Amino acid sequence: MIDFSLTENQLAVRDMTREVASKIIIPNIAEHDRAQTMNPDLLPAMADANLLGFCIPEQYGGLGMDYISLGLASEEMEYGDTAARVILSVHIGLFSLPVLTWANEEQKQKYLVPAAKGEKIATFGLTEPAAGSDAVGLLSTAVKKGDKYIMNGEKMWISLADVADYFLVFAWTDLEKKKIRDHTGISAFIVEREWEGVSTGAIHGKLGVRAGNTGFIAFQDVEVPAKNLVYKEGAGFKIAMFCLDQGRYTVAAGSCGLIRACRDACIKYSKERQTFGVNIEEHQLVKQMIANMEAGYEYSTYLWMKAGWLKNQGKRSTRATSLAKWIACREAEASSANAVQVHGAYGFSDEYPVERFYRNSKGASIYEGTREIHTLMQADYALGFRQDKELERDLPPVEQE
Repeated sequence: MIDFSLTENQLAVRDMTREVASKIIIPNIAEHDRAQTMNPDLLPAMADANLLGFCIPEQYGGLGMDYISLGLASEEMEYGDTAARVILSVHIGLFSLPVLTWANEEQKQKYLVPAAKGEKIATFGLTEPAAGSDAVGLLSTAVKKGDKYIMNGEKMWISLADVADYFLVFAWTDLEKKKIRDHTGISAFIVEREWEGVSTGAIHGKLGVRAGNTGFIAFQDVEVPAKNLVYKEGAGFKIAMFCLDQGRYTVAAGSCGLIRACRDACIKYSKERQTFGVNIEEHQLVKQMIANMEAGYEYSTYLWMKAGWLKNQGKRSTRATSLAKWIACREAEASSANAVQVHGAYGFSDEYPVERFYRNSKGASIYEGTREIHTLMQADYALGFRQDKELERDLPPVEQE
């Protein structure tokens, strides 16, 4: 039976991340969003609070917390700003948890431990200029020569591209399979920023998530040691899909933080703003929009918590995570649009945070699987064209204390 009550440890995680958001993110977010700069105090603060590895086992430098705790932290970070939640998504969801699950012990000691301790920052490199939803359309290659792979290619729309020390990168190792789009020719590698031939750059002019670093990674004849191959050749696509399960989970939970931020902003404003001689909280259509935010928050929360419960049990959660991500992102987008509407003309300016919420909400309907991809996935599950099968490796179960 699924139990949605929170343990003392989970409540402590929620309160601790809420404090980080209230002290480090919220007071300065408008300034950083306008300037399109990442708050330099954010990563150190998250590291000091053990947020960068708290759901990684203690033997690898983490705190050994469960996956519901990761969801709660994601919600609180996004309540502060989407850019803060993105750090959890890519550093933990798209790098650390996959390395924990698929890497060998030597790789875990070298890369997972410093990432979990917050000594190093990590991210994920799958998307390319011509390959987003069509992951098999990637063009990057890693050709084996002796005890090395020579990597060439470019990754695009990579969160923390200019900040990360480590990249989990996907590339074709079997060029014959590349010709026929056979995904078993794709492999995964851990790449270090300092290696010769690795370069990065930032993307400016984004609609939203402006207080976060997003960019590209280019690889020009990069010599990747064979020992940095993750798991085995040909397993890259499977690992990438596993990564997306974890990233999508944090996006779903984070979207609930955005919905709650919209709701709270509207409640506050509706008690201050008057039209037609009364506070706008008295107007039925304003009430309706706030009620929709409340409903969207509640059922989106239950969806990501169900996915988190499955993860805690060590069970496949692809279907549940996809549904949670799809619905929570949809509700966040709708809530932010209504929040601007509730604020009227003021919602159209950055004097109030809701215009930032509106801009930030759009990205989540695109990255980690577009809303169209998740729509098709859920239809295929319902129609029997798709089912969750046991993986040869999956997240280790975690007991809630």
